[in-house]
Amino acid sequence: MTDTVNRSAHAKDTLVRKANDNFRVATELDSENGRKRYRLGQVSDFPEGHHEVVVVGARQIGVFNIKGTLYALPNICPHQTGPVCEAKVLTGSLTADRESDFKPQWVYDNEVVVCPWHGLEYHVPTGQCLAYEHIKIRRYKVEVTGDDVILRV
Repeated sequence: MTDTVNRSAHAKDTLVRKANDNFRVATELDSENGRKRYRLGQVSDFPEGHHEVVVVGARQIGVFNIKGTLYALPNICPHQTGPVCEAKVLTGSLTADRESDFKPQWVYDNEVVVCPWHGLEYHVPTGQCLAYEHIKIRRYKVEVTGDDVILRV
């Protein structure tokens, strides 16, 4: 069963950065095919449009429900290790290209997380940084088994 703990109280047990809010804590399950598995919570804990950070072993993982699909990214921005998954809201982005005759178009609506430290934008479903094509955040596999949300690392 998952529960919520104060991050600072949990700091001795993990190597990840801690702040002042509470995070849900995942429950470790039996490994499968040599990969660790964790129960993050129930499907109802992650409603559409919701995102939150979950402590998974020694990691902080951002779990996002975008249009009914669950995604998981590490809560660490490659730029300067900012808490990228702690952004308050998801947004979209503007693009302009030759195909649109360079007219701005709104894309990725409610699919972009913006690092609260320096503003780099990442497309959650792909992990791709929108400003720099060579930067991509790792994604973790999320599965729904019955009513449980399971993460593989």
